[in-house]
Parts: sequence; structure tokens; C-alpha cells
Amino acid sequence: MLDRVNAPNDETRPRRIAHLDMDAFFASVELLRYPQLKGLPVVIGGGRRRADDLLQRLREAYPDREWATDSLDHIPVDFFPRLAGYTGRGVATTATYAARQFGVGSAMGLMKAAKLCPQAILLPVDFEEVRRISRLFKSTIRDIAPVVEDRGVDEVYIDFTHVPGGQREGGRVLARLIQKSIFHATGLTCSIGVAPNKLIAKMASEFNKPNGISIVQTDDLQTLIWPLPCRKINGVGPKADEKLKGHGIHTIGELAQRERGWLIEHFGKSYGAWLHEVSWGRDERPVQTESEPVSMSRETTFERDLHAVRDRAELGAIFTRLCEQVANDLHAKGYAGKTIGIKLRYDNFQSVTRDTTIDHFTQDTATIRRQAGLCLKRVDLSRRIRLLGVRVGSLTKAGELAATEAPVPLADQLF
Repeated sequence: MLDRVNAPNDETRPRRIAHLDMDAFFASVELLRYPQLKGLPVVIGGGRRRADDLLQRLREAYPDREWATDSLDHIPVDFFPRLAGYTGRGVATTATYAARQFGVGSAMGLMKAAKLCPQAILLPVDFEEVRRISRLFKSTIRDIAPVVEDRGVDEVYIDFTHVPGGQREGGRVLARLIQKSIFHATGLTCSIGVAPNKLIAKMASEFNKPNGISIVQTDDLQTLIWPLPCRKINGVGPKADEKLKGHGIHTIGELAQRERGWLIEHFGKSYGAWLHEVSWGRDERPVQTESEPVSMSRETTFERDLHAVRDRAELGAIFTRLCEQVANDLHAKGYAGKTIGIKLRYDNFQSVTRDTTIDHFTQDTATIRRQAGLCLKRVDLSRRIRLLGVRVGSLTKAGELAATEAPVPLADQLF
């Protein structure tokens, strides 16, 4: 009875939310396979990993040695390709911290990265292995703290509030346990920010990378958050940031000094009010353990610009493959959609999208291909194309779809 009386009241516990971000995740996954590259500048991107291709090249280069997937850690460092002289349309998925010191970052074109750090080693992406380890580190977290919101392949939000250790030292004790458990399960490190809400927790997870823990309390707003640039707020993009700078607002603290009414006048009713709230560190969003996807899409950037007429066969094959991949994703995750669209990026980097909504839900490849092809007829195909994408939205759980979809020959479609 005394234990019950003296137990802390759950309702009075301060809210403690963590944001966990895996450190250079795609690169770190590759370093598990190639530990000899640790500490070196490594960039991941430019294509998908094909292990058999690597082994074939190794056997040709070193015919006197036996090479298999369990001997990759013996590959000489000099064997790996460098960024120097790279030509193509590839984009960096991520880079090791050694490469980031040269200015290389995620979503950067590999040709630009090659100029900044030509000595960096270039490795392709192994999506299958990335997804496997992603599932592993998330299941490790849920075994310790069950209220987890999945935010992508390498980051999550975690509600520490009612988890044992979640209040001790502001959440540091639990964060340390999660870090150690993830490293034991995967061999990888992560950085964790713990704060009163998701907004500040995400900022805090960047404070002490890599392998760091940052604790922010309510009273730390002015000292830790206000000095940060407005761009650090998740939801303030480049255009909004430039507009804020145009008004002389560079830091979150400067944003907080502007009146709510002034922000609404200059940034609109909804966004202006939101800017006022977040500048004062207010965010009541819960950690959502389940969220329904809004859409599913696939896109690809070409190695060279393609033309709808002169490269029709190549574009057609790519377009069909994208439709098949989206359909497979829908089947695998148990969804169907009724809004089907396309995305194009021209050689001048201008992007256009078109979509159409049909009268029934579908996850059928031929239907997606046909409707996406009709969308293509509504865009300018006289210009060269550098990116093509296919999207299915307005999703619902598939259940038992009505058999109302007549097969459509894929060869009859545009491209």
C-alpha cells in the first residue's frame, strides 16, 4: 500500500520524447561489410549494389586468391573505386563523417562531391541489407520502449515518458541503454535527443553526432534552441528561410520575438501561427505508433537525358518497371489506390506532375501503367527528360478488391 501511495503519479510526469537518428546509416551498413574502410571518406550512392559484380572483378584482379562474400573484409583499400573523375547523374545517399568534413552531404550530386573530395571511396547502395538492419534496430528499440513512431529507414521518435529510466537524468539513462542495445544488435551507433516534445527532440539529436546523447529541458529553450538558425526547425524549408532572412530573422530566437499577428500577416494564417508556436518550443504532437501511408511511389534519375521519341524503347522499359515496382509495393504492404500520377524532371531541372483519379481502388500493374500513360499525354514530351516517377495515392487497405479491372496490354501504352 505504501508503494502505491508513494509511487509517482503518471499524470504529473513531465513529457519526455526522444528522436533517434542512426549515424550515417547507409555508409555505416557498408562499413560492417568493409571494416577496412573505417575512418576513410566514403560516399554511398550512384546505383544499387551487385555483390556478384564485385566478386567477379576481384577474381579478375586477383586470380590467385579465393573470393567469397565472407572475405570482403580482406579486399585491399586501393581496389575500391574513387570519386575522382566520376561522370553521371548519381546522387549521394549519405557519406561518412570523414567525407562530410570536405563538405560532401546527402542528396548532393556525385559530380559535385567528386570535386570536393575526389579521394573518397564510392560504394553503391545495398537496399536489402539497409532494410534488414533498419528492421533490426527498430525491433531492438521496441523491446525496451514500445511507443515508437517510424519516420523512415534510419530514424524514429520514442516516447520515454512512462518507460523505466525514461525520466532519470532527463532521459539519459534510457537513451544510453537503447544506444548500447542497438550497438550490440547491429554493430552500429546512433545519436539521440531527448526533450519535452518531438520538435525539440529532433533538433537535439543533431547536437552531439555521432554516437551522442543530448538532453533538453523546458528551461533550456533560450540557451540551446533560440541561438539556432531557423532552418533547423523541421518544417522551415529553403524558401521560407530566405523569406525570414529577408525580414531580418535568422535565428529561432529572433523569430520568437516577432508578434504572432505579424507572422500571420506575412506568412499566412496557418503557417504564421505555426511559426510562432514552434519558435517558443511548443509542440503537442503525440508519438504515433501506426500511421497510414498517403501514397507510394517510385522514381529514377537517368544516367543521361532521354527523349520521348528518340529513346522511346528505353523510356518505355523504365516506365513499365516503375509501374511494376509501385504495384509490387502496394501488394507487399496490403494497399490499393485510386489516384495515379507521374512526375517528370526536364533537362533544365523543371519538374512537372500530373495525376488522375479513377472510380475504383487498384493495385494492378496494367491499370497503373495505363492511367500513368494517360497522364504522360498531358505533359510536354518534346523536351529531354532526366527523371521519371510513378505514384499511386488515395490509398486504402486492399482487403478483397472487386474483380472489375480488365487487363490492359502493357505494350499498347505511351512510351
